[in-house]
Amino acid sequence: MANDRFASAHEMVREYQELEVTMADPSIHEDQGNARKLGRRYAQLGPVVAGFNSWKSAADDLEAAKEMALEDPSFASEIPALEVAVEAAADKLEELLLPRDPNDDRDVIIEVKAGAGGDESALFAGDLVRMYQRYAEKRGWKIEIIDMTESELGGYKDISMAVKSKGTPEPGTTPYARLKFEGGVHRVQRVPETESQGRIHTSAAGVLVLPEAEEVDVELNMNDVRVDVYRSSGPGGQSVNTTDSAVRLTHVPTGIVVSCQNEKSQLQNKESALRILRARLLADAQEKAEAAAMAERKSQVRTVDRSERIRT
Repeated sequence: MANDRFASAHEMVREYQELEVTMADPSIHEDQGNARKLGRRYAQLGPVVAGFNSWKSAADDLEAAKEMALEDPSFASEIPALEVAVEAAADKLEELLLPRDPNDDRDVIIEVKAGAGGDESALFAGDLVRMYQRYAEKRGWKIEIIDMTESELGGYKDISMAVKSKGTPEPGTTPYARLKFEGGVHRVQRVPETESQGRIHTSAAGVLVLPEAEEVDVELNMNDVRVDVYRSSGPGGQSVNTTDSAVRLTHVPTGIVVSCQNEKSQLQNKESALRILRARLLADAQEKAEAAAMAERKSQVRTVDRSERIRT
């Protein structure tokens, strides 16, 4: 019964042991993308393996106490406490085995875009960005600005930034796990600094939270990507570069468009745009898979009307 209860844990322990052998081979680091992917999986399995070992150790102690109690009744007094320990370890292991968001071990790309509200909306977007930056600094994460367009008053019309963890964080503590629920439209009602008559304005900014994708996560055929170059512009629309350094990528099959102009080099802007494009393609593929799964569930359990076919 116990073996059936934790059959999936046994499989994870075997996978963990196989990964240990694989990762001990120096040649694995020849493919850095695959090495990082295996490293993430290894870190993800670690807590489950530790929980399984704790449960197994407690269960073995209980079994040994029961056997010794048959020969020496004095050992029977230890059994109740050991039973409690086994049950506690089992509950913890079951919690660790609950399905997780597969992206919870990833770093994140955050895009913040000013919405309705003009300059005040851009200032609000800037406030959101600074809030995320301070939170990241507090947790010891690294922030990298990928692309941004500043407003004339110092806010952001739009900005894309990567938030990266350091080392190998515990599952559930990575940037994506902590920030994924920030996605959506944020709204503020306040008296802007630019308002001379004290009127309250409503402004909005959109936040997009994307799990950062590795090259091995997304098959990106560059033949499907249209590349356009143009001169980058600053606040107010004026040109800030004399060369066509800004890059716009259009993924033709999905219609996803990404633009980057933050760097002076066209090559650097293209690399940054590709980075965001991969993250968006990964999110798009996952959303489509979830939608297909939901449609399949609905097709199997449409209604609970009496007219529906009943299985008994």
